[in-house]
Amino acid sequence: MSLDYDPMSARWRDDPYPIYRRLRDEAPVHWAPESKTFCVSRYDDVQRVLNDPETFSSRAMFTVIMNGGHEAMPPLGWGALKAMVRLTIGSRTLPSSFMKGRNLIASDGAVHTQMRAIVNRGFSPRRIRDWEPRIRQVVDACMQELRQSDDFDVVRHLAVPLPVTLIAEMLGVEPARRLDFKHWSDTTIHYTTGSGRVNRFGDEFIDAVLALTRYLRSMLAERRKQPRDDLISVLLSSQDDDGQPLSDAEVIMFVNLLLVAGNETTTNLIGNAVNALLDHPAALERVAAEPALVPAVIEETLRFEPPIQVLFRRATGDAAIGDTPVGRGDLVAVLLASANRDERRFARADVFDVDRDTRSHLGFGLGIHFCLGASLARLEARVALEAIVPELPRLKVSGRRDELLDSFLVRGRRRLPLERVR
Repeated sequence: MSLDYDPMSARWRDDPYPIYRRLRDEAPVHWAPESKTFCVSRYDDVQRVLNDPETFSSRAMFTVIMNGGHEAMPPLGWGALKAMVRLTIGSRTLPSSFMKGRNLIASDGAVHTQMRAIVNRGFSPRRIRDWEPRIRQVVDACMQELRQSDDFDVVRHLAVPLPVTLIAEMLGVEPARRLDFKHWSDTTIHYTTGSGRVNRFGDEFIDAVLALTRYLRSMLAERRKQPRDDLISVLLSSQDDDGQPLSDAEVIMFVNLLLVAGNETTTNLIGNAVNALLDHPAALERVAAEPALVPAVIEETLRFEPPIQVLFRRATGDAAIGDTPVGRGDLVAVLLASANRDERRFARADVFDVDRDTRSHLGFGLGIHFCLGASLARLEARVALEAIVPELPRLKVSGRRDELLDSFLVRGRRRLPLERVR
Protein backbone atom coordinates (compact mmCIF):
# COMPACT_ATOMS: atom_id res chain seq x y z
CA MET A 1 0.00 0.00 0.00
CA SER A 2 1.40 3.38 -0.99
CA LEU A 3 2.19 5.92 1.69
CA ASP A 4 -0.27 8.75 2.22
CA TYR A 5 1.20 11.32 4.59
CA ASP A 6 1.24 15.09 4.81
CA PRO A 7 3.00 16.96 7.65
CA MET A 8 0.27 19.62 7.81
CA SER A 9 -2.68 17.24 8.05
CA ALA A 10 -4.49 16.40 11.30
CA ARG A 11 -5.11 12.85 10.13
CA TRP A 12 -2.15 11.35 12.03
CA ARG A 13 -2.23 13.70 15.03
CA ASP A 14 -3.42 11.22 17.66
CA ASP A 15 -0.55 8.80 17.08
CA PRO A 16 1.93 9.83 14.38
CA TYR A 17 4.63 7.37 15.37
CA PRO A 18 3.50 4.35 13.28
CA ILE A 19 3.43 6.46 10.11
CA TYR A 20 6.83 7.88 11.01
CA ARG A 21 8.18 4.33 11.17
CA ARG A 22 6.73 3.55 7.75
CA LEU A 23 8.26 6.71 6.34
CA ARG A 24 11.69 5.82 7.70
CA ASP A 25 11.47 2.27 6.34
CA GLU A 26 9.73 2.84 3.00
CA ALA A 27 10.14 6.47 1.97
CA PRO A 28 12.75 8.32 4.05
CA VAL A 29 12.35 11.38 1.79
CA HIS A 30 8.61 11.31 1.06
CA TRP A 31 6.86 13.67 -1.35
CA ALA A 32 3.58 15.04 0.07
CA PRO A 33 1.67 16.39 -2.96
CA GLU A 34 -1.05 18.26 -1.05
CA SER A 35 1.40 20.64 0.66
CA LYS A 36 4.09 20.16 -2.00
CA THR A 37 6.61 19.17 0.64
CA PHE A 38 9.51 16.74 0.90
CA CYS A 39 9.24 14.98 4.30
CA VAL A 40 12.54 13.89 5.84
CA SER A 41 12.17 11.21 8.51
CA ARG A 42 15.50 9.48 9.21
CA TYR A 43 17.87 10.83 11.84
CA ASP A 44 20.94 11.18 9.64
CA ASP A 45 19.01 12.99 6.91
CA VAL A 46 17.33 15.32 9.41
CA GLN A 47 20.69 16.08 10.99
CA ARG A 48 22.20 16.84 7.60
CA VAL A 49 19.41 19.29 6.65
CA LEU A 50 19.51 21.14 9.98
CA ASN A 51 23.29 21.44 9.85
CA ASP A 52 23.29 22.98 6.37
CA PRO A 53 21.46 26.35 6.57
CA GLU A 54 23.16 27.57 3.40
CA THR A 55 21.41 24.86 1.38
CA PHE A 56 18.23 24.60 3.47
CA SER A 57 17.02 28.00 4.61
CA SER A 58 14.90 28.52 7.70
CA ARG A 59 13.00 31.30 5.95
CA ALA A 60 10.46 28.57 5.27
CA MET A 61 9.35 28.70 8.91
CA PHE A 62 8.03 32.22 8.38
CA THR A 63 6.20 31.58 5.12
CA VAL A 64 4.69 28.26 6.19
CA ILE A 65 3.36 29.65 9.46
CA MET A 66 2.03 32.84 7.90
CA ASN A 67 0.51 30.80 5.06
CA GLY A 68 -1.25 28.63 7.61
CA GLY A 69 0.38 25.56 6.07
CA HIS A 70 -1.02 26.24 2.60
CA GLU A 71 2.30 26.00 0.83
CA ALA A 72 0.54 25.45 -2.50
CA MET A 73 -0.35 29.15 -2.39
CA PRO A 74 2.26 31.82 -3.18
CA PRO A 75 4.37 32.76 -0.14
CA LEU A 76 2.39 35.30 1.83
CA GLY A 77 4.25 36.47 4.91
CA TRP A 78 3.58 39.77 6.64
CA GLY A 79 3.00 41.63 3.37
CA ALA A 80 -0.12 39.62 2.58
CA LEU A 81 -1.26 39.78 6.19
CA LYS A 82 -0.95 43.56 6.08
CA ALA A 83 -2.83 43.74 2.78
CA MET A 84 -5.53 41.40 4.08
CA VAL A 85 -5.95 43.52 7.20
CA ARG A 86 -6.42 46.60 5.01
CA LEU A 87 -8.92 44.77 2.83
CA THR A 88 -11.03 43.33 5.64
CA ILE A 89 -10.82 45.82 8.47
CA GLY A 90 -9.88 49.08 6.88
CA SER A 91 -7.69 51.31 8.99
CA ARG A 92 -6.49 48.64 11.42
CA THR A 93 -3.16 47.95 9.71
CA LEU A 94 0.17 46.54 10.76
CA PRO A 95 3.26 48.72 10.40
CA SER A 96 5.11 48.25 7.10
CA SER A 97 8.29 47.72 9.12
CA PHE A 98 7.12 44.15 9.82
CA MET A 99 7.76 43.39 6.17
CA LYS A 100 11.40 44.46 6.35
CA GLY A 101 12.54 43.54 9.87
CA ARG A 102 15.00 40.81 10.75
CA ASN A 103 13.38 37.69 12.17
CA LEU A 104 15.38 35.29 14.34
CA ILE A 105 13.53 32.10 13.38
CA ALA A 106 13.52 32.92 9.67
CA SER A 107 17.01 34.33 9.15
CA ASP A 108 20.22 32.63 8.12
CA GLY A 109 23.88 33.56 7.76
CA ALA A 110 25.20 36.87 9.07
CA VAL A 111 21.73 38.27 9.79
CA HIS A 112 20.92 35.35 12.06
CA THR A 113 24.29 35.55 13.77
CA GLN A 114 23.74 39.25 14.54
CA MET A 115 20.19 38.67 15.79
CA ARG A 116 21.20 35.70 17.90
CA ALA A 117 24.06 37.63 19.52
CA ILE A 118 21.63 40.35 20.59
CA VAL A 119 18.83 38.20 21.99
CA ASN A 120 21.30 35.82 23.65
CA ARG A 121 22.05 38.60 26.12
CA GLY A 122 18.64 38.05 27.66
CA PHE A 123 19.30 34.29 28.01
CA SER A 124 22.82 34.20 29.39
CA PRO A 125 23.63 31.41 31.86
CA ARG A 126 23.74 33.95 34.69
CA ARG A 127 20.32 35.37 33.83
CA ILE A 128 18.82 31.88 33.63
CA ARG A 129 20.33 30.88 37.00
CA ASP A 130 18.99 34.04 38.58
CA TRP A 131 15.44 32.98 37.68
CA GLU A 132 15.54 29.67 39.60
CA PRO A 133 14.31 31.07 42.98
CA ARG A 134 11.37 32.73 41.24
CA ILE A 135 10.59 29.54 39.29
CA ARG A 136 10.47 27.62 42.57
CA GLN A 137 8.07 30.20 44.02
CA VAL A 138 5.74 29.90 41.05
CA VAL A 139 5.83 26.10 41.10
CA ASP A 140 5.13 26.05 44.85
CA ALA A 141 2.12 28.31 44.33
CA CYS A 142 0.87 26.01 41.56
CA MET A 143 1.32 22.95 43.77
CA GLN A 144 -0.85 24.51 46.47
CA GLU A 145 -3.80 23.72 44.22
CA LEU A 146 -2.88 20.03 44.37
CA ARG A 147 -2.36 20.05 48.13
CA GLN A 148 -5.67 21.79 48.77
CA SER A 149 -7.86 19.92 46.31
CA ASP A 150 -8.63 16.36 45.31
CA ASP A 151 -8.58 17.32 41.64
CA PHE A 152 -5.57 18.72 39.79
CA ASP A 153 -5.03 19.33 36.09
CA VAL A 154 -1.31 19.17 35.33
CA VAL A 155 -1.74 21.35 32.26
CA ARG A 156 -4.12 23.99 33.62
CA HIS A 157 -2.69 24.25 37.13
CA LEU A 158 1.05 23.79 36.49
CA ALA A 159 2.28 23.46 32.91
CA VAL A 160 0.47 26.55 31.63
CA PRO A 161 0.86 29.10 34.46
CA LEU A 162 4.57 28.45 35.03
CA PRO A 163 5.97 29.50 31.62
CA VAL A 164 3.31 32.18 31.10
CA THR A 165 4.25 33.79 34.42
CA LEU A 166 7.98 33.52 33.73
CA ILE A 167 7.84 34.90 30.21
CA ALA A 168 5.61 37.77 31.29
CA GLU A 169 7.94 38.65 34.17
CA MET A 170 11.04 38.35 31.99
CA LEU A 171 9.51 40.80 29.54
CA GLY A 172 8.27 43.12 32.27
CA VAL A 173 4.58 42.55 31.56
CA GLU A 174 2.27 43.52 34.41
CA PRO A 175 0.48 40.56 36.09
CA ALA A 176 -2.96 41.71 34.93
CA ARG A 177 -1.99 41.08 31.27
CA ARG A 178 -0.65 37.53 31.65
CA LEU A 179 -3.93 35.91 30.62
CA ASP A 180 -3.92 38.14 27.56
CA PHE A 181 -0.47 36.81 26.67
CA LYS A 182 -1.70 33.23 26.93
CA HIS A 183 -4.72 34.05 24.77
CA TRP A 184 -2.51 35.67 22.12
CA SER A 185 -0.24 32.63 22.14
CA ASP A 186 -3.12 30.14 21.83
CA THR A 187 -4.74 32.16 19.07
CA THR A 188 -1.50 32.29 17.09
CA ILE A 189 -1.07 28.51 17.32
CA HIS A 190 -4.70 27.84 16.34
CA TYR A 191 -4.76 30.14 13.32
CA THR A 192 -1.30 29.43 11.95
CA THR A 193 -0.75 25.70 12.62
CA GLY A 194 -4.19 24.37 13.60
CA SER A 195 -7.62 24.02 12.03
CA GLY A 196 -8.16 27.78 12.27
CA ARG A 197 -5.65 28.29 9.45
CA VAL A 198 -8.46 27.82 6.90
CA ASN A 199 -9.69 31.19 8.15
CA ARG A 200 -6.34 32.58 9.22
CA PHE A 201 -7.23 36.16 8.38
CA GLY A 202 -10.48 36.11 10.34
CA ASP A 203 -11.32 38.74 12.91
CA GLU A 204 -10.13 36.76 15.95
CA PHE A 205 -6.61 36.26 14.64
CA ILE A 206 -6.28 39.78 13.29
CA ASP A 207 -7.62 41.23 16.54
CA ALA A 208 -5.10 39.19 18.55
CA VAL A 209 -2.15 40.19 16.34
CA LEU A 210 -3.08 43.85 16.47
CA ALA A 211 -3.82 43.82 20.21
CA LEU A 212 -0.43 42.28 20.96
CA THR A 213 1.30 44.70 18.60
CA ARG A 214 -0.37 47.74 20.14
CA TYR A 215 0.43 46.57 23.65
CA LEU A 216 4.08 45.89 22.87
CA ARG A 217 4.55 49.17 21.03
CA SER A 218 3.32 51.01 24.12
CA MET A 219 5.73 48.96 26.26
CA LEU A 220 8.64 49.77 23.96
CA ALA A 221 7.88 53.46 24.13
CA GLU A 222 7.84 53.32 27.93
CA ARG A 223 11.11 51.34 28.13
CA ARG A 224 12.89 53.73 25.80
CA LYS A 225 12.03 56.52 28.23
CA GLN A 226 12.57 54.53 31.44
CA PRO A 227 14.57 51.27 31.01
CA ARG A 228 14.05 48.55 33.60
CA ASP A 229 15.74 45.29 34.47
CA ASP A 230 13.71 43.24 32.01
CA LEU A 231 14.20 41.55 28.65
CA ILE A 232 12.48 44.30 26.66
CA SER A 233 14.94 46.85 28.02
CA VAL A 234 17.89 44.53 27.29
CA LEU A 235 16.78 44.11 23.69
CA LEU A 236 16.22 47.82 23.17
CA SER A 237 19.63 48.74 24.56
CA SER A 238 21.57 46.12 22.57
CA GLN A 239 23.33 46.59 19.24
CA ASP A 240 24.78 44.18 16.72
CA ASP A 241 28.44 44.19 15.65
CA ASP A 242 27.70 46.96 13.18
CA GLY A 243 26.21 49.16 15.87
CA GLN A 244 22.68 48.51 14.61
CA PRO A 245 20.00 48.17 17.32
CA LEU A 246 16.85 46.10 16.95
CA SER A 247 13.92 48.04 15.53
CA ASP A 248 10.57 48.08 17.31
CA ALA A 249 9.19 45.68 14.71
CA GLU A 250 12.10 43.27 15.25
CA VAL A 251 11.60 43.31 19.03
CA ILE A 252 7.89 42.69 18.59
CA MET A 253 8.53 39.77 16.23
CA PHE A 254 10.97 38.28 18.72
CA VAL A 255 8.41 38.58 21.52
CA ASN A 256 5.90 36.80 19.29
CA LEU A 257 8.41 34.00 18.82
CA LEU A 258 9.10 33.88 22.55
CA LEU A 259 5.39 33.74 23.32
CA VAL A 260 4.79 30.72 21.12
CA ALA A 261 8.11 28.86 21.32
CA GLY A 262 8.93 29.63 24.95
CA ASN A 263 5.40 29.28 26.20
CA GLU A 264 4.08 26.27 24.28
CA THR A 265 7.36 24.34 24.30
CA THR A 266 7.72 24.44 28.08
CA THR A 267 4.03 23.77 28.74
CA ASN A 268 4.05 20.71 26.51
CA LEU A 269 7.43 19.48 27.74
CA ILE A 270 6.05 19.35 31.29
CA GLY A 271 2.73 17.82 30.23
CA ASN A 272 4.34 15.24 27.95
CA ALA A 273 6.83 14.23 30.65
CA VAL A 274 4.11 13.67 33.25
CA ASN A 275 2.01 11.79 30.72
CA ALA A 276 4.95 9.52 29.80
CA LEU A 277 5.62 8.72 33.45
CA LEU A 278 1.96 7.88 34.03
CA ASP A 279 2.10 5.55 31.03
CA HIS A 280 5.26 3.87 32.37
CA PRO A 281 4.68 2.98 36.04
CA ALA A 282 8.08 1.31 36.47
CA ALA A 283 9.86 4.46 35.32
CA LEU A 284 7.65 6.58 37.58
CA GLU A 285 8.45 4.39 40.57
CA ARG A 286 12.18 4.73 39.93
CA VAL A 287 12.11 8.50 39.46
CA ALA A 288 9.91 9.02 42.52
CA ALA A 289 12.50 7.11 44.53
CA GLU A 290 15.47 8.78 42.82
CA PRO A 291 14.74 12.50 42.17
CA ALA A 292 18.19 12.85 40.60
CA LEU A 293 16.69 11.10 37.55
CA VAL A 294 14.41 14.05 36.76
CA PRO A 295 16.85 15.57 34.22
CA ALA A 296 16.99 12.19 32.47
CA VAL A 297 13.18 12.18 32.30
CA ILE A 298 13.25 15.59 30.65
CA GLU A 299 15.79 14.56 28.00
CA GLU A 300 14.00 11.29 27.28
CA THR A 301 10.71 13.16 26.93
CA LEU A 302 12.33 15.54 24.45
CA ARG A 303 13.36 12.47 22.45
CA PHE A 304 10.27 10.28 22.99
CA GLU A 305 7.54 12.92 22.54
CA PRO A 306 9.06 16.29 21.65
CA PRO A 307 6.87 19.39 22.01
CA ILE A 308 7.88 20.54 18.51
CA GLN A 309 7.24 17.79 15.99
CA VAL A 310 8.44 19.34 12.74
CA LEU A 311 10.52 22.19 11.34
CA PHE A 312 10.46 23.55 7.80
CA ARG A 313 13.29 24.51 5.48
CA ARG A 314 13.49 25.67 1.84
CA ALA A 315 16.15 24.56 -0.62
CA THR A 316 18.21 27.51 -1.83
CA GLY A 317 19.45 25.56 -4.85
CA ASP A 318 19.39 22.10 -6.40
CA ALA A 319 20.45 19.52 -3.82
CA ALA A 320 19.91 15.94 -2.74
CA ILE A 321 18.73 14.37 0.50
CA GLY A 322 19.87 10.78 0.48
CA ASP A 323 19.10 9.55 -3.03
CA THR A 324 16.28 12.05 -3.57
CA PRO A 325 16.90 15.19 -5.65
CA VAL A 326 15.45 18.42 -4.27
CA GLY A 327 15.10 21.53 -6.43
CA ARG A 328 15.66 25.18 -5.72
CA GLY A 329 12.68 26.59 -3.84
CA ASP A 330 11.36 23.20 -2.72
CA LEU A 331 9.90 22.99 0.77
CA VAL A 332 11.34 20.41 3.19
CA ALA A 333 9.57 19.19 6.33
CA VAL A 334 12.14 18.07 8.89
CA LEU A 335 10.38 15.50 11.09
CA LEU A 336 12.14 15.88 14.44
CA ALA A 337 9.80 13.46 16.20
CA SER A 338 10.47 10.77 13.61
CA ALA A 339 14.24 11.26 13.76
CA ASN A 340 14.08 10.87 17.54
CA ARG A 341 12.37 7.49 17.08
CA ASP A 342 14.81 6.25 14.42
CA GLU A 343 16.03 2.78 15.40
CA ARG A 344 19.15 3.41 13.36
CA ARG A 345 20.14 5.97 16.00
CA PHE A 346 18.35 4.89 19.18
CA ALA A 347 17.95 1.24 20.13
CA ARG A 348 14.40 0.30 21.19
CA ALA A 349 13.38 3.78 20.09
CA ASP A 350 9.67 3.32 20.87
CA VAL A 351 10.47 2.55 24.52
CA PHE A 352 10.52 5.33 27.13
CA ASP A 353 13.81 4.64 28.94
CA VAL A 354 15.20 7.01 31.58
CA ASP A 355 18.56 5.19 31.43
CA ARG A 356 19.02 5.97 27.75
CA ASP A 357 21.91 8.07 26.42
CA THR A 358 19.87 10.91 24.91
CA ARG A 359 22.67 13.37 24.19
CA SER A 360 22.03 13.34 20.43
CA HIS A 361 18.25 13.82 20.50
CA LEU A 362 16.79 16.59 18.35
CA GLY A 363 14.02 17.76 20.67
CA PHE A 364 15.36 21.32 20.66
CA GLY A 365 16.52 21.27 17.05
CA LEU A 366 20.14 21.42 15.91
CA GLY A 367 22.68 23.78 14.47
CA ILE A 368 22.44 27.56 14.36
CA HIS A 369 18.71 27.47 15.11
CA PHE A 370 19.03 25.31 18.23
CA CYS A 371 16.30 26.47 20.62
CA LEU A 372 17.35 29.76 22.22
CA GLY A 373 15.36 29.08 25.37
CA ALA A 374 16.43 25.45 25.86
CA SER A 375 18.21 26.15 29.17
CA LEU A 376 15.22 28.02 30.57
CA ALA A 377 12.78 25.32 29.44
CA ARG A 378 14.93 22.62 31.03
CA LEU A 379 15.14 24.57 34.28
CA GLU A 380 11.39 25.19 34.45
CA ALA A 381 10.64 21.55 33.63
CA ARG A 382 13.14 20.29 36.21
CA VAL A 383 11.69 22.39 39.03
CA ALA A 384 8.13 21.46 38.04
CA LEU A 385 8.87 17.72 37.86
CA GLU A 386 10.84 17.73 41.10
CA ALA A 387 7.69 19.08 42.74
CA ILE A 388 5.05 16.89 41.14
CA VAL A 389 6.80 13.53 40.63
CA PRO A 390 6.78 12.62 44.36
CA GLU A 391 2.99 13.13 44.28
CA LEU A 392 2.27 11.07 41.17
CA PRO A 393 2.34 7.57 42.76
CA ARG A 394 -0.65 8.67 44.87
CA LEU A 395 -2.56 10.07 41.90
CA LYS A 396 -4.42 8.64 38.94
CA VAL A 397 -5.87 10.05 35.74
CA SER A 398 -9.42 11.18 36.43
CA GLY A 399 -10.68 12.06 32.95
CA ARG A 400 -9.77 12.41 29.29
CA ARG A 401 -6.15 13.19 28.54
CA ASP A 402 -6.17 12.25 24.86
CA GLU A 403 -7.38 15.59 23.53
CA LEU A 404 -4.32 16.96 21.81
CA LEU A 405 -3.55 20.53 20.80
CA ASP A 406 -4.91 21.53 17.43
CA SER A 407 -1.60 22.03 15.64
CA PHE A 408 0.61 20.33 13.06
CA LEU A 409 3.67 21.92 14.67
CA VAL A 410 3.41 21.46 18.45
CA ARG A 411 2.37 18.35 20.37
CA GLY A 412 0.81 18.36 23.80
CA ARG A 413 -2.40 17.70 25.68
CA ARG A 414 -5.12 20.22 26.36
CA ARG A 415 -5.68 18.70 29.79
CA LEU A 416 -4.20 16.08 32.10
CA PRO A 417 -6.61 15.76 35.06
CA LEU A 418 -5.53 13.81 38.13
CA GLU A 419 -7.22 12.76 41.35
CA ARG A 420 -6.00 11.09 44.50
CA VAL A 421 -6.06 7.31 44.70
CA ARG A 422 -8.67 6.28 47.27
